[in-house]
Amino acid sequence: MQFLVYILVYPFLWIISVLPFKLLYLFSDGVYVLIYHVIGYRKKTVTSNLRLVFPDKSKQEIASIRKRFYHHLCDMFLEMIKTMTISENELKKRFKITNPEEFKRLESLDKSVILIFGHYASWEWSIVIQNYINFKGFAVYKKLANTYFDKLVKRIRSKFNTTLISTKETILVINEHESKNIKSITGFISDQSPRLTKDVYWREFMGINVPCFTGAERLAKKLDFSTTYLKVKKVKRGFYEAEIITLAENSNDYPDYQLTDMFLKEVEKQIYEAPEYYFWTHKRWKHKRTE
Repeated sequence: MQFLVYILVYPFLWIISVLPFKLLYLFSDGVYVLIYHVIGYRKKTVTSNLRLVFPDKSKQEIASIRKRFYHHLCDMFLEMIKTMTISENELKKRFKITNPEEFKRLESLDKSVILIFGHYASWEWSIVIQNYINFKGFAVYKKLANTYFDKLVKRIRSKFNTTLISTKETILVINEHESKNIKSITGFISDQSPRLTKDVYWREFMGINVPCFTGAERLAKKLDFSTTYLKVKKVKRGFYEAEIITLAENSNDYPDYQLTDMFLKEVEKQIYEAPEYYFWTHKRWKHKRTE
């Protein structure tokens, strides 16, 4: 059944991927009408999240942010499909690293790097980063249930030599490369809602007390890696800029959770500046406490 779904859907994905960008975004406008006005995909979740973190905004302001977000969401989804056939030169024009020299400086320290992302602007096109670094590039991801689509996603995201590793493989793979003195830069998306455990770390995110992922920080400290944040900004439709912000050259110099706090503060600043580019369909605030 998984294979049947794959072979039925794949041709449509490929056709979308070869569309010129003008047609791609025209198609995205049509998808927006379907997703937002007809289906109403997760509209209640988005509205609830926006009202929760922006309690002082009016209904009209919330509705305006929501509409702009859904336009961006449709664009980003189709941009992900476009990655199937996009060229390296085209991608580098559309996803620019504004300070690539910071990668070189970090590599000169001769220690591996943890690169933390938020669900903001575009993380799919960050795969072009491998073309700016000499270290081995890894990206941590969650496997898809459909094994055929999982292989497709790995193939798409690995086309510019970044290697995808599942969450369960992360420590094993990185340790193996470290033992061979192969330095790496490993990307984590770390602003999701983790599973609740008794020792989970809680802090305010967008004014709400929520549990937070600390895996990237813990790994950086355990292996004595540098910790960085990739600040991605949407310049205009189909174009992004990314800045590498070094949070810590020596992660062990910082108290527990401080690097996680620094990362989340960076994400918060971006959300307040342009909230429509955050991933509001995600149930980030499903676990919260008020005490």
